[in-house]
Amino acid sequence: MPKHAERKSVPYQAAQMFDLVADVGRYPEFLPWCVGARVRSRTETLMIADLTIGFGPFRETFTSRVGLHRPERIDVRYENGPFRYLNNRWTFIPHANGCTIDFFVDFEFRNRLLQAAIGTVFTETVRRMVNAFLKRAENLYGVMPDQGRVVTETGSTAPVRS
Repeated sequence: MPKHAERKSVPYQAAQMFDLVADVGRYPEFLPWCVGARVRSRTETLMIADLTIGFGPFRETFTSRVGLHRPERIDVRYENGPFRYLNNRWTFIPHANGCTIDFFVDFEFRNRLLQAAIGTVFTETVRRMVNAFLKRAENLYGVMPDQGRVVTETGSTAPVRS
């Protein structure tokens, strides 16, 4: 079903971006369509979290097991909720001027109506979410001198409606 991969070179350190993405409890403050977040448990390497997403008439809560490999990677494994499956991965690769972020998401909703609704706006929805994390970095860490040098590569697949 829908998949999206995105690579961005950003002027922030890998540890900064890792910490921002791992701060699930703050998602409703800045992440579009995230209307609730609850961290059930957290250790240095594992978090169990519930997210509630809402758009239009839809509101769904799901539980994920989040592998925390600071500062290199965050792996999200779906546990329970409205999806058939959900795979999500963030990778943070340091470089001299900050880091490169590799983002990947692949999911399918159980509800065909919900799947059809998100399928029509999937790529734009995911891009807005990734950009919300970058805006959050700017708000937390400030605008870096080479902020204009954010480089993006994207790729998406979404079902074609016939």
